[in-house]
Amino acid sequence: MIEIKVPELAESIKEGTIAAWLKQVGDYVNQGEYIAELETDKMNVEITTEHAGFLTEIKREQGDSVEIGEVIAVIDEYAEKGKTVESNQSSKVEKEKKNEELKPEEHPFNQQPKETGAKPIASPAARKYAREHGIDLNQVRTPDSLGRLRKHDVETFEHKPSLEKAPQKPVTQQQAHKQVERVKMSPRRQTIAKRLVESQKTAATLTTFNEVDLTAVMDVRQRRKEAFVEKNNVKLGFMSFFTKAVVSALKEFPLLNAEIDGDKLIIKKHYDIGCAVSTDKGLVVPVLRDVDRLSFAGIERGISQLGKKARDNKISLADFQGGTFTNYKWRRIRLTPILNAPQVGILGMHTIQWRPVAIDKEKIENRPMMYIALSYDHRIVDGKEAVSFLVKVKQLLEDPEALLLEG
Repeated sequence: MIEIKVPELAESIKEGTIAAWLKQVGDYVNQGEYIAELETDKMNVEITTEHAGFLTEIKREQGDSVEIGEVIAVIDEYAEKGKTVESNQSSKVEKEKKNEELKPEEHPFNQQPKETGAKPIASPAARKYAREHGIDLNQVRTPDSLGRLRKHDVETFEHKPSLEKAPQKPVTQQQAHKQVERVKMSPRRQTIAKRLVESQKTAATLTTFNEVDLTAVMDVRQRRKEAFVEKNNVKLGFMSFFTKAVVSALKEFPLLNAEIDGDKLIIKKHYDIGCAVSTDKGLVVPVLRDVDRLSFAGIERGISQLGKKARDNKISLADFQGGTFTNYKWRRIRLTPILNAPQVGILGMHTIQWRPVAIDKEKIENRPMMYIALSYDHRIVDGKEAVSFLVKVKQLLEDPEALLLEG
């Protein structure tokens, strides 16, 4: 008998959730064939088997949390493929024949919800959607004659009034006029929440703020944008300016490009910058490698590719590993960035707002202003160094030609 275990993933990934079983007990599995899909806080991973054989036991059900190295299934490598396949095919034929003999109104799955406790027949996409939205598949109706649930069936069910989905718990008179909806957190959201709390407990986090006048950067972009796109086939955005400025500042203040390992500091001489990307499943932080060696076009192209991969759920574990510092873009409100452990620094950038700025004692102009914030681990970075880092970033952005000289 061969035990199928949850494989080793990235260093930061210790557990996951069984998103779907792609094979069932009784199936014959070829070597290297996918048998299950594992969902982690960063991505979905398909688990394969290194041995061919007969799937005899599934130890963990869909939706169960599992740890790295845990046994989730057992395969009998000495089973005979021909007999197993023949047996499975015979079973399927008998089942289909039985279904055909039933009248439409007697069919156990036709148009009716399944009994509670029964295991519904659903596609992996349907199960995943139901799990993320807290939907009980036993309550979902389907027009399929065999009772098979598709993602569309679950999506349609979700948009029905919440009272149809599940019986409501008894409420007191005072609560009778209030309506609530309970939605289970996805495994990815639970893991993100856990890691953020651990980061705040472990590091001595402080945040310092500054303000940047982006007049010069906007002027460069306006003058160069058409030629830049024509030459590089990518738009000249703001992130390349900020990333270049951050790398220059990290070279001057290297402790912000370090991490703590016990009683030692690991000061990194390479610059792999995490770029926060928002997806429909939450925030992820893929890493752009060797930024100090990239041109403006290389940075813009790299960030664009990472963002697309993350939103298309095609990003790999390697894309998340080894970041030395993180850039994080705010939107509408100012926030305090949370460190992405084991990194000791993260730069938050607010949205650009036009505000009146005093040029001298008599002159005031409207300027494109941005708040920036540096959260840092005070265990190894002093306040003076953090403030100086932000000042350096500010100076480079307000004089973007200096970025070329710094590079």
